[in-house]
Parts: sequence; C-alpha cells; structure tokens
Amino acid sequence: MQVRAHGPGRVNLIGEHTDYNAGLALPFAIARGVTVDGEIGDDELVTVEARDLGERDSFPLAGPQPAEGWRAFARGLVAELREAGVAVPGARLVVEGDLPRGSGLSSSAALSAALSLALLGLAGTEDFDRVELAHICSRVENEWVGAHTGMLDQLAVLCSSDGRALLIDFDSLGLRDVPLNLHGWRLATLDSGAPHDNAASGYNDRRAECVLACELLGVMTLREASAADAGQLPDPLGRRVLHVLTENARVNEAVEALDAGDLALLGRLLDSSHASLRDDYEVSTPEVERAVAFLKDAGAAGARIIGGGFGGSVLGLFPPDADPPEGAEVVSPGPPAALVATS
Repeated sequence: MQVRAHGPGRVNLIGEHTDYNAGLALPFAIARGVTVDGEIGDDELVTVEARDLGERDSFPLAGPQPAEGWRAFARGLVAELREAGVAVPGARLVVEGDLPRGSGLSSSAALSAALSLALLGLAGTEDFDRVELAHICSRVENEWVGAHTGMLDQLAVLCSSDGRALLIDFDSLGLRDVPLNLHGWRLATLDSGAPHDNAASGYNDRRAECVLACELLGVMTLREASAADAGQLPDPLGRRVLHVLTENARVNEAVEALDAGDLALLGRLLDSSHASLRDDYEVSTPEVERAVAFLKDAGAAGARIIGGGFGGSVLGLFPPDADPPEGAEVVSPGPPAALVATS
C-alpha cells in the first residue's frame, strides 16, 4: 500500500501567543507545505528520509526512543498514535516540502500533519477525528520536540477551510470559519532573515511567564484576567498579561472588520498587534523590525510579526493600489491537510 499526504503551512492573521492562554486566534492554511509519501515496510521498523535535508532515520515500531530535531516528530507521532489505539504498521516514509524551515509559517505543524495523515492512511484509519489529531500533534511538539506551544498551528493546518480563516476559541476549542474576503486587497509574507525555532528561542520563557502570572493572580488561565489584574503584577508580567488581553480583543475586532469589509481597520489592527508583540510581549528582533518597516514603506496598510517570534516572517496587508515588494509572497487561505493519494 502507498499513500501521499500533504500538510500546509499556516499564516496567523491575528491572535499571537493567545493559544496557550485560552484566548482567541484567526489563522488560515496556505498552499505551501510538506508532503509525505509512505508505503508499508518492514513489520518492525519505521524508516524516514528527509529528502530536502539529505538525512535519514530508522527506529523500531514498538518503543521508539527520543531524538533531536526533525527525527523527534516521526518518532513521537508513531508512539502517540499507537498509544491512541491506531494500528500503525512498519513503514517507509519520504518527506519533502516547499515551506522554509524557521520562517514562522509553521513548518513543524505542516510536518506533523503530513506525517500523521500518512501513518493513519497506512493504518487504514483515515477518518480519525481532526481535533483529537491536533491534540496528538501538539503533544508531540511539547513532549518529544521540546517546544511548549499551544494548539494554534495544529488546528490551523488540520481544520481550516479553503478560502476562509479559522476563528479558534482556545478556552472551549470552538472553531468557526470566517470568510476572508479581501475585496482586492492582498496579504503578503516576508521572511525577516532571522530563523525562528520555538524550541530554541524565548518562546518557552514567555509561556513560563504566563504560567507565573496566573499563579500570582490565582486564575487558571489569562482568559480570566483583567487589565486591572495586569496592573497589579511586577514587570514584565503585567505587560505579558496586557498583550494577551488586548490581542484577544483585536481578534474579535478583526472578525468584525472582515464582516464589514473594513480592510483599512484590519490594517490598523495588524499594526496594533505588532506594537503589542514588540513592546509588551517582547518577541521582536531588529531583523523583524526592518522587515515590518520594509513592508510599510512599500505601502502596506498594516504589518506585524507572525508566529512565535524571535525571528521568522512578517505579514503585511496591501491595498489595491500598492504592490507587495520584491521578496514578499502573496498568500491566500487554502485547504487543510489531507491524504491526497492512496494506491
């Protein structure tokens, strides 16, 4: 048996560092991503070739051991899917992609989605629940890869709809499609040139600060906090809380702006989000600031850092009379991860 699965990257329109704080976000899947070709192999082994890197891995189907880097994804997914009752067979997998690693477009979630769907296809379990699969992929990234991310990326790549953004409420895990009608405006991403790595950056530090803020305030999540609460906390914890609160509000305003066709307001919200991420959450870098300024100078009505921060890509919103500059890539909402072929 042979299968092919594709996991898309994602762009988060707005709602950054809110997922692990039970907040709101508005991401969408994009066309570029990761493809995994798989076939039934030896009953006892899983072999994985990362063709773009020229690297291979091989590990026992039962009880794979932890590993570093990209190898942790395949090993973790095999272990977690088997733990969930999926009869994952021995397999040979080949990974390729056109989504730059470290670009902040969630190459990690694209890889997890493509690997998991290929393994499910080989196991004959294509109808696995997508939200539960997002939980599994998130657990792999947290516990096997070492990046303490929330579920934004996994839900975006597994549950988005073509032509729409996905409004996610991380408190209830409620999902709602939001039409992304831009009326001639365009969204474009630009790589800042500073590679981003959740497991190696300050991402885990920010999450730990939010946990500490919750402990000091006596709340379970920052969704329960208020601006008054933020003012009671020592610096920088108060600013971290303030970012989460204002970013949640910006997500709701962005949905209203899209519903009303007010793209100029959406641009202002992107600018406000970036200022908060830079000043209150402190996840920007000089390279990111230069990239944002480059998009604004080219005519973007709004621009902000996307992803976990500390490098990666920035997003700009361009009105009909302004062209994204050279090096920027126009993005639009595409379909979710899928098993695209079986034989």
